[in-house]
Amino acid sequence: MRRLVTALAAILLAALLVVGLTQAGGDGSPPAPRRSFDLAQARRALAGAPAPLAALHDQSARLLSGGRPAFQKRLARLNGHPVVVNKWASWCNPCRTEFPIFQSQATEHGKQVAFLGVDSRDSSGPAARFLRQMPVPFPSYVDPDGKIADLLGPAGFPVTAFFDRRGRLAYLHQGGYRHESDLAGDIRRYL
Repeated sequence: MRRLVTALAAILLAALLVVGLTQAGGDGSPPAPRRSFDLAQARRALAGAPAPLAALHDQSARLLSGGRPAFQKRLARLNGHPVVVNKWASWCNPCRTEFPIFQSQATEHGKQVAFLGVDSRDSSGPAARFLRQMPVPFPSYVDPDGKIADLLGPAGFPVTAFFDRRGRLAYLHQGGYRHESDLAGDIRRYL
């Protein structure tokens, strides 16, 4: 019995270490390079998008209220378009690392794919400051109690959910994107 308990403890410790390193972006590869992002230029590049997507671009880098009901209504209005939802928080280092990737991919694919953010379990002041520093060409819903995040599955940060054109969850990516090609590949693969 003692050996079994020791073995289970070792397995649990190893699992926690793997999850911790994944959450911290510790896979050994270099982080995504930071590049200058011009939100006004991105919005000009997204001009001419279909109306439901253009409405998202009009709310670029904004924190939206309304909680889970407002988020679900927005998802319903996006029916017919694939949707990428990124759960983030200003205190989350892997979230910060992947934001330049979302800036670029949302600008590149934003005329065909809807992008939304969910700022979960965060404080409004730090979240607003973070979005001023790292604006994205889509809005984020405020989710201080995690009720929107519950729709997306796992409790870790960040999480990216891919919904197909019919609003069904096609894929859930746990952890941060460290390379733009990885997010671009998932967009092609799952949407």
